Amino acid sequence: MKFAYKFSNLLGTVYRHGNLNFTPDGNSLISPVGNRVTLIDLKNNKSETLSMATRYSITCVGLSPDGNLAILIDEEGAALLVSLISKSVIHQFHFQKPVRSISFSPNGKKFVITKDKVALMYHAPGKKREFNAFVLDTTYYGAYDETTCIDWTDDSKCFAVGSKDMSTWVFGAERWSNLIYYALGGHKDSIVSCFFEENSLDLYTISQDGALCVWQCDTELNGLKPRMPKQQTEDKEESTEDQEEEFTEEQQGKEVQGKVNENEQESRKKVKYSCAAKYFFNKEGDFNNLTTAAYHKKTHLLVTGFASGIFHLHELPYFNLIHSLSISDQKIASVSVNSTGDWIAFGCSGLGQLLVWEWQSESYVLKQQGHFNSMVSLAYSPDGQYLVTGGDDGKVKVWNTNSGFCFVTFTEHTSSISAVTFTSSGYVILSASLDGTVRAFDLHRYRNFRTFTSPRPTQFSSLAVDSSGEIVSAGSQDSFEVFVWSVQSGRLLDVRNRLSLVIVSNYLEALS
Repeated sequence: MKFAYKFSNLLGTVYRHGNLNFTPDGNSLISPVGNRVTLIDLKNNKSETLSMATRYSITCVGLSPDGNLAILIDEEGAALLVSLISKSVIHQFHFQKPVRSISFSPNGKKFVITKDKVALMYHAPGKKREFNAFVLDTTYYGAYDETTCIDWTDDSKCFAVGSKDMSTWVFGAERWSNLIYYALGGHKDSIVSCFFEENSLDLYTISQDGALCVWQCDTELNGLKPRMPKQQTEDKEESTEDQEEEFTEEQQGKEVQGKVNENEQESRKKVKYSCAAKYFFNKEGDFNNLTTAAYHKKTHLLVTGFASGIFHLHELPYFNLIHSLSISDQKIASVSVNSTGDWIAFGCSGLGQLLVWEWQSESYVLKQQGHFNSMVSLAYSPDGQYLVTGGDDGKVKVWNTNSGFCFVTFTEHTSSISAVTFTSSGYVILSASLDGTVRAFDLHRYRNFRTFTSPRPTQFSSLAVDSSGEIVSAGSQDSFEVFVWSVQSGRLLDVRNRLSLVIVSNYLEALS
């Protein structure tokens, strides 16, 4: 017998690990959930999880400027090129090693990934059919430790790469005579994020210890000069091969070898940076690590997330504090700002928490959180519209199967949930827990209106309710007893001792 089953949606969690991305229109959010990706429509309050899946958890998501293509990269460096229009996989590729970040150029012609000590620039997949969608263009060296972040200029002429060696490198995406590479220091910890100013080569660098450096460039974007053909032949002599890594695809591309110390004659004609200001997020005696950051260039809004669950909003370049708020007990793993600069998305991997906050009105657009621990039990409502789940964290969550969101969470239990069920009416939820209670929840008023207990402490492992919804029974896992209660009065009606042993003995007698 053949069944036409196919993947529909993913419930139970909204975020696990990786970077968040807003679509170009700013109305939808792309959230990595394990080895899948969920598209959240914030306008229509719906979520949809794509059917394709990677082998391992997704760590990087790169979205094209037009919002039609996305590159999903897992923990091992395996990538999927996905069309968000047809919601299908177009191409598969393997970068051979874990990738820390990925970013498309604003014109959509190229994209850069960072892994190990290098930055690799590829030709972005076009609208035509290609045998290999990922064609390596240039390999950029220079950092002495793992590269962490990427940011492009608005005209796609240059990009910046941050590293764990406390340096930031500015590379030319094309061969410019006055800018091939430029190394920036000034930090005492690894670089978390780097951002270009709008239509400028001015740069902001942010380190893990909460330091912000403002770099001013003496050259405008239109001041970059293309290289002459004679100078291009000299580039081959300057570039050196990497002796540690050999990639079959990368050997076809060009290489740029960055050097920290340059000759004075060479540096006179090139772009120069100067540190205009340096600011610190942490106050004296506060050692709160900065974990993520996002910058909206049009509004000059900087959003920073910290390991304590606090985020700050600053206005650059004068570092004016706009807002500060604590949203979680765990570290903020990812931050993203939509195209209009009104909505800010926060992802906390420790709690599986996803928040979308409108900073001007100081209100939540979306607030979702999955189970902290494993999900133990679940049950459908009679009409199939709702789904209730119970987890080891002691929480009972009710999900809407149409939107994919959790709309109520009950936290009255103090231990793991062992069983959940609906009554025939669909408006009452019953849950059994290892804390020794069975609780009834009302979906009209969203409250715990009845609590059933046993005469002596016991742990309940199973649960059942009759068709009328007036009688509920639960089985204990330590004393092999079944307790029966009345839902309306909450009274204990009956206790059946060692029922499972009696049934087993009768079954063995029948066999003999």
